[in-house]
Amino acid sequence: MQSTTPHTPDPDRVNSRARYVDRARLAALSPIDQDLIRIANLPGFGRWIEQIRATGGCEHPVYLSGSTVTRDTSGAVVSAYSTETEPGGRLAVRCRNRRASRCAPCSYEHQGDTFHLVRAGLVGGKGVPDLVREHPSLFLTLTAPSFGPVHRATTEGPCRPRRVGDVCEHGRHRGCPRAHSPGDRVLGQPLCRACYEYPHHVLWNAHVGPLWDGFTHTVRRRLASAAGIPRSRLRDHVRLAFAKVAEYQARGAIHLHAVVRLDGPDGPSSPPPAWASAELLAALVPEAAAAVRVYAPESQALGSYVLRWGRQLDVRPLRVTGALSDEAVAGYLAKYVTKSTVVGGGTDTRITHRSTIEFLPVTDHVRALLRTCWDLGGLPALAHLRMRAWAHTIAFRGHTLSKSRVYSTTYGALRAARAEYRRAADGSLPDGTDRTTLSMWRFVVQGHSPGAALVAAGIAQDLTIGREMSREQRWSDGQ
Repeated sequence: MQSTTPHTPDPDRVNSRARYVDRARLAALSPIDQDLIRIANLPGFGRWIEQIRATGGCEHPVYLSGSTVTRDTSGAVVSAYSTETEPGGRLAVRCRNRRASRCAPCSYEHQGDTFHLVRAGLVGGKGVPDLVREHPSLFLTLTAPSFGPVHRATTEGPCRPRRVGDVCEHGRHRGCPRAHSPGDRVLGQPLCRACYEYPHHVLWNAHVGPLWDGFTHTVRRRLASAAGIPRSRLRDHVRLAFAKVAEYQARGAIHLHAVVRLDGPDGPSSPPPAWASAELLAALVPEAAAAVRVYAPESQALGSYVLRWGRQLDVRPLRVTGALSDEAVAGYLAKYVTKSTVVGGGTDTRITHRSTIEFLPVTDHVRALLRTCWDLGGLPALAHLRMRAWAHTIAFRGHTLSKSRVYSTTYGALRAARAEYRRAADGSLPDGTDRTTLSMWRFVVQGHSPGAALVAAGIAQDLTIGREMSREQRWSDGQ
């Protein structure tokens, strides 16, 4: 009689078949899904999530390995940290790129720092005396001159009304009958590229710094003349403080938004004299802007160029008419400090060869500007401008935000205060202020794998939603 004992399968064969099925299912998944499964099964996955959350979901974090030890004055160790216990023996930190097109989470943090930096110079705080609230202040915008007619946004009517017979020497009309919305790709493009003064445009961008210096020096001279005191003695009576942000217009030209403030001889802690009023400063600014002249280096290929500010100038007193609030101005400048050069038509990375310009995803107008930067950079008379090194920014070499020394706090001070706050929140801040920290760090790698990038993007989105909900809650509570 045949036995009816059930057959017991071989465990090794079952496990082998299960592994085969798992590999087949895994192979059917996309590479990103496969990477997600790999990351989720790594040891220390929960701690890695904590690291990415601490970076705010940074898109290109820098991974470091090393240690830090803090000792008090007696030499005793009060705190110590090492990456040996971290997943993979490394720690993720922010890339701190300010451009929103490169890393949105880090640009958001930089935008917040800019807001507080600018606002502190208007209302005090962050080490700035509250007395600055009463100091005369202006919000002004300086623009570039015209290098040739370009398409512009219009709420109604044509971009540029056409007139019969109004054509350029190349046979193109100097008008445009269409109405362009703000997002139209044609905005900022020349009506005739053959007529457009590309060398003048590029040289102007390269000299924005000297133009601003000439403007501030002229304002100071005119302040001294209005007060009837020698220019060399002006700082004994009043000081000019400022913070400015550079923005690219649609045509690729730089214009500046700035906050200008008058202080007493000791800076923010002292009031300016009674004659140094916002009305006087507002009257002198247009005169100073119109008087500035910067002479570009003369070359045999280009001749000479006289550079000056454009005719469009916006000057608005702060806290006098109530038209602009301190928060609005600080938020306005902070918004532009994180905008990428891509908004103005440039690129986020340096151009290393002229041939690569032809493959960039830019408009024909911007491509012509980049070519002009590269070609002018080869002229010996313009070598000091380093146009080829800064071709990706259309020859602009300045910082997006710059300020006078006494305007307000600094980015470094804001970052140090934030780090101190986090150490205190973690309970790792030692008692007292006398301590010495020895750190040793080594670069490991930068960036995410495809699956890790997806996780980081989800964390960044969750943090953004949380901030928006918190903002709406504060707004509703304030109502």
